[in-house]
Amino acid sequence: EVQLVESGGGLVQAGGSLRLSCAASGFTFDDYDIGWFRQAPGKEREGVSCVSRGDGTIAYADSVKGRFTISRDSAKNTVYLQMNSLKPEDTAVYYCAADFSVLSYSASYYLKYGMDYWGKGTLVTVST
Repeated sequence: EVQLVESGGGLVQAGGSLRLSCAASGFTFDDYDIGWFRQAPGKEREGVSCVSRGDGTIAYADSVKGRFTISRDSAKNTVYLQMNSLKPEDTAVYYCAADFSVLSYSASYYLKYGMDYWGKGTLVTVST
């Protein structure tokens, strides 16, 4: 069974850091396009960072560039999102995602259009 399980969310003060983790089972992250997305209260889900297996690109939303970093540990089959200099507007439920399509697109494409398999999310709350 394919599963994505996020962890690492919580309450942090503005300016602080958190590292989110996404553990995969039932498939290998290295073989698929991966990404992090978020949905703030009352807003639509938006792409945060994505990695394309096809062209090797990495994309970040403009709002998180220079503050967030996506990475993965192949041995642990886990993807991370390191979040630094957090702001109250980063408050959201963060979702890990993977795309199992045969074709692989650019990371920017996935950032805009999303992926086809989602975890259940982890809540990040940034206080002032």
